[in-house]
Amino acid sequence: MSERPTYEVPAATPGATPNTQWLRVAPALFLLLWSGGFVFLKLGLRHADPLTFLALRYACVVGLLIIPCLWIRPAFPSGIKPWLHLGMVGLLIQAGYFSFTYLSLKHGMSAGAVALVTSQQPILIGLLAPAIAGERVDRVRWLGLALGVTGAAIVITSRSSIDVATPAGLIFALLALLAMTGGTLWEKRFGTTVHPVASNLVQYAVGLAITAPLAYALEPMHVAWTPELFGSLAYLVIGNSIIAISLLLAMIRHGEASRVSALFFLVPPMTAVIAFAVLGESIPLAAWPGMAMAAIGLYLVMGRRG
Repeated sequence: MSERPTYEVPAATPGATPNTQWLRVAPALFLLLWSGGFVFLKLGLRHADPLTFLALRYACVVGLLIIPCLWIRPAFPSGIKPWLHLGMVGLLIQAGYFSFTYLSLKHGMSAGAVALVTSQQPILIGLLAPAIAGERVDRVRWLGLALGVTGAAIVITSRSSIDVATPAGLIFALLALLAMTGGTLWEKRFGTTVHPVASNLVQYAVGLAITAPLAYALEPMHVAWTPELFGSLAYLVIGNSIIAISLLLAMIRHGEASRVSALFFLVPPMTAVIAFAVLGESIPLAAWPGMAMAAIGLYLVMGRRG
């Protein structure tokens, strides 16, 4: 019998080669898919309880990934450490970030308030990356981080109400911020080179194992099976959970965590544009300066290498 081929992610190089050309389009594609996820999530939550919808989303991802896993039989990591690293990223991002975000909304935090708290992630990454990932964040990049987070905050506050109904809601939002920051830094520090089908299957299985019991314990698990729910679920499973997350983790492994995290500055502006196109939501005049500021901040962060 022939041995199964192993999967290796090509190492990043200063000059793009045929094996790293995808790095040129990855940021834009990630931004488009990730930002669109917020719009389709809003559609899906009209028909299902939050944690129930998240568990259903993860169940679909796991079920979908089992098919190519059985077909191509990707090489899974050997030894316990790579498994622990994959599981930890799944615990922090899939289970931690998304569950805490949904729980924050459930406890009365407005979507704008949650977005404002979690948009501080690039700043937190900039503070922690030198010690944890050995990255240098220079003054120009700090200026870009400051402009980016300010611009994102302007866009969020111009489009949403900023309500903190309960202390629990704020605590869950802060935990979501810490979970995504921890997952990003963990992936940068201990990221394991594994076939994306295998790594996604492990991480989403961890997410499902956490979110399904939470949904059962905290919600009536109401789901209305409508065409809008199926459309939302299809986008979030394929575009957001499989493609966007795979791009994010690959970019973190190939680049600097502080630079990749700065992409989140443009998520609120991009979401506003997609919501305008898909849902017909207006973009307030006050949001446009914030969009420009976020774009300038991203340029300063992404345009320079430490």
